Amino acid sequence: MVDTRFFHSAGPIRLNEIASLTGATAASADGERIFLGVAPLDRAGAGDISFLDNVKYVEAFAQSKAGACFVRPHYAGRAPATMALLVTDDPYYAYALTAQRFYPQPEFAPGISPQATIAKTATLGKGVRVDKGAVIGENVNIGERCRIGANTVIDDGVEIGDDCRIGALCTLSHAILGQRVLLHRGIHIGQDGFGFAPGKKGAVKVPQLGRVTIGNDVEIGSGTCIDRGAGPDTVIGAGSKIDNLVQIGHNVQLGLGVIIAAQCGIAGSTHIGNGVMLGGQVGISGHLNIGAGAKLAARSGVMTNIPPGAAYGGAPAVPIKDWHRQTVTLAKLAKKEE
Repeated sequence: MVDTRFFHSAGPIRLNEIASLTGATAASADGERIFLGVAPLDRAGAGDISFLDNVKYVEAFAQSKAGACFVRPHYAGRAPATMALLVTDDPYYAYALTAQRFYPQPEFAPGISPQATIAKTATLGKGVRVDKGAVIGENVNIGERCRIGANTVIDDGVEIGDDCRIGALCTLSHAILGQRVLLHRGIHIGQDGFGFAPGKKGAVKVPQLGRVTIGNDVEIGSGTCIDRGAGPDTVIGAGSKIDNLVQIGHNVQLGLGVIIAAQCGIAGSTHIGNGVMLGGQVGISGHLNIGAGAKLAARSGVMTNIPPGAAYGGAPAVPIKDWHRQTVTLAKLAKKEE
């Protein structure tokens, strides 16, 4: 069950409201039935809404005590008699919308902590909250209804759009953020890119003269580092979602809606197209092009350009079918050696 010390439900909500919100069909159910929250199949009770999106959990679905469940049409026949069905072709997406409805982002009271340090030339919009220990530099421009977490440092000249939330212990420099950007705790944006010119007398640092620009509706996980460009900007496209502990090098350009799982590393000047998805621990060499809609399996090592829409895996990364063939062949060879 959801721990009410940390999460507060906006329920109760009627079933027909959930159906309208998600576009699901409430099959053979009382639309006025009341629900209090959401929960996984194995923990849900009569007042909870759950979902089935993976064939591995069909048995858990059949035995669940959830009061209602999002489910694809072909699994509806496995439901318990007491369960109201919300039939949809995309149960997980519908569940996400429902969870947001029950547990919206907490509101915060605007105000400036007396323990914050704010330069006189900084501009803060209406409804901004700045928590204790935060430092905001000269000529910083922060839009309306933003929250700046405790001990976060925003260096001179940074611009932040409306409705952004910057977590505690972040550092931002040489950066322009759009609207509704969410930065979790401990993120570092705009530091020097890794640029050195080797020479007989040792490596000479190349000044990094670009910025980081982050589009609207981007979310970035804790511990991620995004270097500023060397001349051109490092660009994070609108709607992109970046997990924890990701390294993005200088001059990298992400398209719209890119999804990056934890511990990925993207070397400098690589271009990643719209809608690309990277599994955990993917490593991408510099100066490459990853085509729009491409998918890279977890722990892939990418050393060549990837065509649009392609699925690759392995290290070095190859088309996904070839990678699976390689894996099967290696397993057979290992058995022969036994």
